[in-house]
Amino acid sequence: MPAKKIAIMALLVSIYILSAGFLVVGHRGDPLNAPEETFQSDDSAFKHGANYVELDLHVSKDNVLVISHDRDLYRVTNTHAIVSQNNFADLQKLHQANGEPIHSLAELFAHYQNDPNAKFLLETKKTAKGNPKNMESLLVALIKQYHMENRVMVHSFSYESLEEMKKLMPSIPRIFIAGSLGRLNFQRFTVTTGVNISSEITTPQLVNQLHYIGQKVFVWDEMTEKQQQWNSVVNLPIDGVVTNYPEVGHEYQVLKGSANVRTTDQDVGIVSAKPLTTYENPYLRVQNQTQAQPGTAYHATQYVSMEGRAYYQIGTNTYVDADYVNPETLCATLVPFVNASVRLRPTVTATPAYGSPTHPQAVTGVIQPQKRYRITAIKVVNSSTWVQTKVGWVNTAKLLLHLPAAAPTQTPGALAAFYQEPAKSRIALLDLTALVPGSQLIKPAKVPATASPQKTRLAAWNPQFLTYLAARQTAKKE
Repeated sequence: MPAKKIAIMALLVSIYILSAGFLVVGHRGDPLNAPEETFQSDDSAFKHGANYVELDLHVSKDNVLVISHDRDLYRVTNTHAIVSQNNFADLQKLHQANGEPIHSLAELFAHYQNDPNAKFLLETKKTAKGNPKNMESLLVALIKQYHMENRVMVHSFSYESLEEMKKLMPSIPRIFIAGSLGRLNFQRFTVTTGVNISSEITTPQLVNQLHYIGQKVFVWDEMTEKQQQWNSVVNLPIDGVVTNYPEVGHEYQVLKGSANVRTTDQDVGIVSAKPLTTYENPYLRVQNQTQAQPGTAYHATQYVSMEGRAYYQIGTNTYVDADYVNPETLCATLVPFVNASVRLRPTVTATPAYGSPTHPQAVTGVIQPQKRYRITAIKVVNSSTWVQTKVGWVNTAKLLLHLPAAAPTQTPGALAAFYQEPAKSRIALLDLTALVPGSQLIKPAKVPATASPQKTRLAAWNPQFLTYLAARQTAKKE
C-alpha cells in the first residue's frame, strides 16, 4: 500500500479514536492477566482494546534503555539487581514469572515495528537530581531508528525530562504526571501537551480548566485500582486513562464513543407517579442506591443519548432516564395530571404505544378504543406532549384527557383554574386560537346543552392545553 494511503488511514483511525472520547492505555500492559511489562502483557492489552501500552524506562550501566518500573528488579525477577549498576547483558539473564527476560526498549520497538496499531506511552524514570542525564537522547535516537515518531508519547514526573524531550523532538506528545494539584503550574504547561492526573483529585471542573489552556488530560491510579472505579471515571471529559483494566476501558470507550454527549445547564424536575432509579453512568446502567424524587428540582449538567435511550446527569455520578425529565418551569403545571386517565379520541380506532417518548421507535403495545389508561408519567418533547401508560408512551395528540368530576383537594393553580369554569363549557374553552397565535389546534366540537356532566369532563389534550390553563389563571388574577 502506498505510504500516502497508509498515512491517510492512520489519520482516520486517530480521528475515530479521539471522537470516541478517550484513549485506553494499558498500565504496564495488562498486569492482571500477565506479568507486567512483558510482551505477553503488552499483547494482552492490545488484544483487549488498549490504544497504547504504558511502560517505564531506566538506563543500564552500559547506556541501554531498560523496560522496568522499579530500579531494583527483585519484585519481578526475585533477584536483587539495580538497573543502573548492571550491564544489560547481565540484566537480560533475569526472567519474569512467565519466563520472559527483562527487555530493552530497542527489543520492544523491533518486536512491534511491523504492527502499526502497537503504540506506547513511555515514562522516563529520573532521580531527584535529574539522572540519568542521557535518557532523553537515548530515547529520541531509538524513536528515530525504528520510525516510531507517530506511535510514542512520553510522560514523566520530571519536568526537566519533558523539557529536554521538547528540545530534542518537539513533535512528541509530552505529558506531565501530577499526583497533587500543587505540582501543576503554568511553567510546566510551557513544555507539556498534556497532564496525567491521579483519579483522586480529578473533577470535571479541573478537566475543563486544563482543556481551556490547551492541555490533554489523562487519568491514572495506583496498582490498587478497582474495576468499579470505571463507573465514575468514564463520566469525566478526559482524553485518556491509564488503567489496569484495558478490556473494561475499551468496553466503556466503545459505548461512550457511540453516544451523543453534550453539556447542558438547566433546572429540571421529575414528572412521574413514583421515584426513579438513578445510575452511576448511563453506559452500563450501573444503579445507584439513591432515587430521583418526583416534585424535586435538580440541576442537569449533561445530556447523554445512546442506543435509543437518553439520560440527564443530575448530580455527581448520578444519571436519570430523560423520558421523565422536564424543565422545572413546566413541572408545576404537569404534575397535577399524573394519575389522571386518558382514552383515544372517538375518530381514532387504535394507536401504538412506544418504549420511549424521546426515541419513539420500539412499539410496546396498543392503545385500544373505549379503554381508559392511567397516566404514570408525562414528558414534553419539543412541541409534543407524551404520557406514559401501562402499555407504553403515547402522543397526546390522539387522546382525550379524563378529569375527575370535582377538583382534587389542594388542586394546584393551573388545574384549579380549569375547575373554576362551568362544567358545560370546559371543552369549548380549549379553543386556543385566540390565546396562542398561529395555533394549529383543531377546534373541539361544542358540547350540547343536554350533554351529561360525564361527557363534559373529557377534555381534548394537546401541548397548548397547559399553556391555556396558565394563561387563564393569569387573566383571572388581572
